[in-house]
Amino acid sequence: MERTVVRVSIFGLLLAFGGAQPNKDDWEIYSFHINSTVTSRYATTVITSRVVNRKDESTEVEFHVRIPKNAFISKFRMFMDDQVYDGEVKAKEAAQQQYTQAVSRGESAGIVSSVGRTLEEFKTSVTVAPLKKVTFELTYEELFRRRLGKYELQIFARPMQPVKDFKVDVYIHEKAGINYMDIKGGLSTNALANAITKTLADKQAWVYFYPTVDQQKTCDSCGEQGLNGDLVIVYDVNRHKSLGDIKRSKGYFVHHFAPSSLLRIPKNVVFVIDQSGSMHGRKMEQTRIALLHILSDLAAEDYFGLITFDSNLFYWKRELVQANADNVESAKTFASNIKDRGSTNINTALLEGSRMLNEQPRQGSASILILLTDGDPTSGVTNLEQIQSNVREAIQDKFPLYCLGFGFDVNFAFLESMSLQNNGVARRIYEDSDADLQLKGFYDEVANPLLTNVTMSYSSSANLTQTKFSQYYNGSEIVVAGQITDNDVETFVPQVVAISRNASIVFSDANGTTESTDDSNLQRVWAYLTVKQLLDKELQLSGVEKEKVKSEALRLSLKYGFVTPLTSMVVTKPSEETTEVLHKPSEDTPPLSRRTSMGMHPGILSKGQSRRTSGGSHLDPQAGVYPGSGSRFSSVDPQAGVYPSLGSRFSSGNYPNLHLPAHPGFQALPGLKVVTGSPGLPGPPMLHDLVTDYDYRYDSLPIAPTTLSVAPGVRFLLQAENQSLPLCFDIAGRTILRLLHLPNAGVSVNGELDEDQGFIKIIVHFDTDNFVAVELGAVTVKYEQKLTRYTGDTALVAGSVAVFIRPTEVDITAGQTRLLILVHGKNGKDFLWPALRQQPSDDAVGILAQKAVVYEEVHQGPYTKLKIKDQEISVSRSSAVDFGMNLPATLACWLMSPESALRAPLSDFTLKVL
Repeated sequence: MERTVVRVSIFGLLLAFGGAQPNKDDWEIYSFHINSTVTSRYATTVITSRVVNRKDESTEVEFHVRIPKNAFISKFRMFMDDQVYDGEVKAKEAAQQQYTQAVSRGESAGIVSSVGRTLEEFKTSVTVAPLKKVTFELTYEELFRRRLGKYELQIFARPMQPVKDFKVDVYIHEKAGINYMDIKGGLSTNALANAITKTLADKQAWVYFYPTVDQQKTCDSCGEQGLNGDLVIVYDVNRHKSLGDIKRSKGYFVHHFAPSSLLRIPKNVVFVIDQSGSMHGRKMEQTRIALLHILSDLAAEDYFGLITFDSNLFYWKRELVQANADNVESAKTFASNIKDRGSTNINTALLEGSRMLNEQPRQGSASILILLTDGDPTSGVTNLEQIQSNVREAIQDKFPLYCLGFGFDVNFAFLESMSLQNNGVARRIYEDSDADLQLKGFYDEVANPLLTNVTMSYSSSANLTQTKFSQYYNGSEIVVAGQITDNDVETFVPQVVAISRNASIVFSDANGTTESTDDSNLQRVWAYLTVKQLLDKELQLSGVEKEKVKSEALRLSLKYGFVTPLTSMVVTKPSEETTEVLHKPSEDTPPLSRRTSMGMHPGILSKGQSRRTSGGSHLDPQAGVYPGSGSRFSSVDPQAGVYPSLGSRFSSGNYPNLHLPAHPGFQALPGLKVVTGSPGLPGPPMLHDLVTDYDYRYDSLPIAPTTLSVAPGVRFLLQAENQSLPLCFDIAGRTILRLLHLPNAGVSVNGELDEDQGFIKIIVHFDTDNFVAVELGAVTVKYEQKLTRYTGDTALVAGSVAVFIRPTEVDITAGQTRLLILVHGKNGKDFLWPALRQQPSDDAVGILAQKAVVYEEVHQGPYTKLKIKDQEISVSRSSAVDFGMNLPATLACWLMSPESALRAPLSDFTLKVL
């Protein structure tokens, strides 16, 4: 019996007044509830916030909620002065006309929405009279997608203040039965774990999260402003029948099909990779990293091809070859040496990839074509419609085309339409530090085909959603919904026919598999899925057919009250205020870095038809706060001004005369999730126990350092949450430090710190007795009992670890963790600096894994104190140079003892004092 897991995203509410920080003396959120009901993988979530204005004058209240991109808002209401103000869903053109008329009267567009990878933001506001109350209530609906065998319910809450009546209620009902449930996330740790009640009873599960006001301040990222984190509920359902789970109610049915115990089908896959000039830098580097991991995962029975293109094509091989060890290693060498240059000829590249698959058909296999590009076609055939036509003719429905669009210069609508026309999907790859993991993650979803040519049939049925699927992959799920003709369940017979390897296979149940239920949501599930698929179909069509599909999608959206790309919600306010129009936000333009203030004006919350989010944030030289994070090293400069905090870092020396400018193009790094405060961290063998028997020579240095003249001394920095200054502390003496330890991944990073330099040796341990040792002049890799020393530019893969050695850095990726080891210099000597570029797992511990600290400044006389949790700590203002970047920069910090900053004894992070 296969274990399946169900995923939903529920993102909590942000409330503020007039864009300012909430003032508890003026107003209060006295009740904050999130209620989610899940039945048959369909979630209906209601977010309710009740606010009282304690001021003696009218105050504007903003309601700000984040919801999953895949969801449709279906209801919004405001309750005030015994009146109910309902949102009304209208056709977008009619709602837009209402909005335009308001703008023409000189009323600004007060509501702006932004889009992240998985979120959409919706806002509205209302003026509340003195000592009066207002209640906001938002409802949205979502059908879960199964990816990699997992479904999760994630609740993110950040109300911006502790709430006396804070509740999260989750009810899950699965007729198939629930065999497993777990609670994870930042809001399930420390004292907050005591606020969670979990009950599992066969087909039903209940989760209650009722933290007290004091508990709301106790999670790792929580503080005086209350909760700030997520609660993740993971559960599995039973799968007893090969035909799947079929529910029917009131003339509608929903069929979930995800058979287990099937043999994997060998695949033929061709990777078509854009190497044009726009792929320069990190995008090309991350593509190479992802390809190395993907190639390592190919099964020996798979066949594959690899083409790169700019204005020309570059072949690894001109035909498909088997994924044996020699061929995979040869392909890795090719992938490691891909260079960006030239323009973009997408048409020729896709036609050549199609040719390779068409010329070598294999019985009992599944073919896949994967395109990665970051821009529009600029050479060869550049007409988009002509390219789509050429590709359709070449593929002829024989295999799916998956298009991955890297960044926001790409025409994503073009890729999405072309993928849908060829039985595939498009996915945006975001220009973040984890882009290589995004690429690998997508490949994992299609890596293991189990069935091809899947046809779902249902006698006595009508108005079916999609019933034909080119391939079914392990860990995914096919969902079909429809109506039962005349509600005649006696003649309603479901059947699935597909190809498994070389044989046709039929899934059916002569004894009947449908189960009657009183679930009134089945009709809404059908409507939701139908609208989603009609919107996809619209992208593939033109002319009269396109308008016909669009008209039907609009009709259903209006009937069921869904806010979709074709509809908008008109929110009627009290008579003194204007009407607002809420749309679903577009993903074709990046999120706005700056939001318009709410005011009392009409607003627009729009939703588009493609998928996108923002990339890294860029440094504003005038800003005092930098939103990035990540673990780095720095060096002290008492003359430096405030520089954005970038997470847990090291610095070295006092720099009375050193001034380094901030790099204007530096991008923000993602925040790090980590469990902190775990004394007695387990560690691998000592550094010297592993490597002292090897002769390390310093000839033929592969790494050219940047040099600065500085004095001795080592300083660490630790990022602060929502504060302009990070914390810093000093470590004296020659020491071996535990930088990072990931117990579940079996990865540890230790560093040998010189007493008057930076690090002179950093070792990454993996898979029990293997390691990568980085020293000045050489990188040594121990893998499978073989010790190899590298002294020049090299790209290599050792098991789960990829290593790229470059002139000024060593880039190491181990699973989901990416570590960059930079080389700098001071006083004529070189040293190493580690910088954590990729977020580790939640079980990470060590200096590099420290969570951002929440503190507040407490001024007492001439001295400054910081309050961290319940402890007040005396501090002094200092500054540093950040060596975690290739171009170092200065920043200011609050200096304190290591124990105060780490909230644990320094010995917990020390392996050995030398």
